[in-house]
Amino acid sequence: MTQTDTAVRLDAITKRFPGVVANDDVDLAVERGSVHALLGENGAGKTTLMNVLYGLYQPDGGRVVVDGQPREFDSPRDAIDAGVGMIHQHFMLVDTMTVAENIALGNEPRKWGGLAVDSEATRREVVELSDRYGFGVDPDQTVADASVGVQQRVEILKALYRGADVLILDEPTAVLTPQEVEDLFDVLEELTDQGKTVIFITHKLGEAMHAADDVTVLRDGKNVATVDAADTTREELAELMVGREVVLEVESRATDVGDVVLDVDSLSVLDDREVPAVTDVSFAVREGEVFGIAGVDGNGQAELVEAITGLRDPETGDVAFDGRSVTDDSRRERIEDGMAYIPEDRQERGLVMDFDLVENAILGSQHSPSFSSRGTIDWQQSREHADAVVDEYDVRPGNPDARAVSLSGGNQQKFIVGREFERDPRLVVATHPTRGVDIGSQEFIHDRLLELRDEGRGVLLVSSKLDEVQGLSDRLAVMHDGDLMAVVDPDDITEEELGLLMAGEYPEGYEPRDERDAMEVPQ
Repeated sequence: MTQTDTAVRLDAITKRFPGVVANDDVDLAVERGSVHALLGENGAGKTTLMNVLYGLYQPDGGRVVVDGQPREFDSPRDAIDAGVGMIHQHFMLVDTMTVAENIALGNEPRKWGGLAVDSEATRREVVELSDRYGFGVDPDQTVADASVGVQQRVEILKALYRGADVLILDEPTAVLTPQEVEDLFDVLEELTDQGKTVIFITHKLGEAMHAADDVTVLRDGKNVATVDAADTTREELAELMVGREVVLEVESRATDVGDVVLDVDSLSVLDDREVPAVTDVSFAVREGEVFGIAGVDGNGQAELVEAITGLRDPETGDVAFDGRSVTDDSRRERIEDGMAYIPEDRQERGLVMDFDLVENAILGSQHSPSFSSRGTIDWQQSREHADAVVDEYDVRPGNPDARAVSLSGGNQQKFIVGREFERDPRLVVATHPTRGVDIGSQEFIHDRLLELRDEGRGVLLVSSKLDEVQGLSDRLAVMHDGDLMAVVDPDDITEEELGLLMAGEYPEGYEPRDERDAMEVPQ
């Protein structure tokens, strides 16, 4: 790659935070007019490296070169002025404003000697820009009414409007349906065809191989390899990410199912704004099966799970556990009955961040005879339990006296998973159980979920990762706008059909059955 072919070069970038070297002497070269994937697990240093390129962080060592010129970015404004734009995972749009107003915000054309915004000129410029790249956005649509995929295009157009030649996308597919992911990849191809350069951060192997020309893998803050996406495999990339061979495919299916362990009947739930989040949902989970719920985040999954686990009161309907209604039971009572729960938000729902791991290991079970007697906690027994969880689930650092706040997000997740699995539950409600953990730990957690299923436990799995929820589930429900669109056999549905259901559309020829009939498990 010659100097003129290189849009971005990072030379020996080092970035430190207290106690952590996030980027350790990282080199990166990105070819002009290409899509370059930055692949790695959470904590590998991907976002930190791109935040250095975007001027959000200043490096402790090394050099940033853009278009052959060494640069020192003191702020994102400096990066934008140099033609570098960044689209963050969480969009930064004003919901009440139109698409055109959001795109031009802060850079609007003026009229009357600069005294007023020229709205017509703004609209014309946005339409021209959208047409140039084939984005097809409606400049007059209010952002609040736009789909997530359209909002992402608006963010990209914002960067292009400001003159970006290099676009950084941080986990751009995290909240998209499969169809929206394909649309995004088409957008990236159009951008590079017109000379733009794209760097996208991801931890998804398939996306890196499908959308990128080149893939750079970071592990523990270091660049371990840059490979041609066309000349590698998912297995090779996984091994680079983790440092060892990893089994990626999960194809085991349950052969025997038992009695219903969880029965959700006509459940409706309000969100924190007192707005309906779940509407008349019914399903059953049996012993010896994984019942999966797929869907784009924010379609009622969180409120549904909170009602099942005792963290939120339902508006109507009933939750039965082992044949007994627990709708009015507390979370503690449900734990004592054998309902384990891996929460979506590990820090808010799963841990007390200022507690050490010994204290966190017995959360919810501190009144159990296993850990207390006559109101006094047996701290020796509690410590042995924490040691076992830390050791079995490879939680780092392996110090039970460490406070939860001192652990990385991935290690916090592994600790919660270990604690919940070790409760010897009758039912595990697992919400995004592998979010933020490395591929090796994902493999371990998946194996443990299947072991629990094979031991006759029930598993309710909620995940936005299609490969995870489709690969692990024996039956799969798809949730959209607070309702279950369908319950399907994961082996008999395509990713495209799943994507349509996740977007609220039924595939051609599909006829939804009566909801309770659809829940029945063949005997």
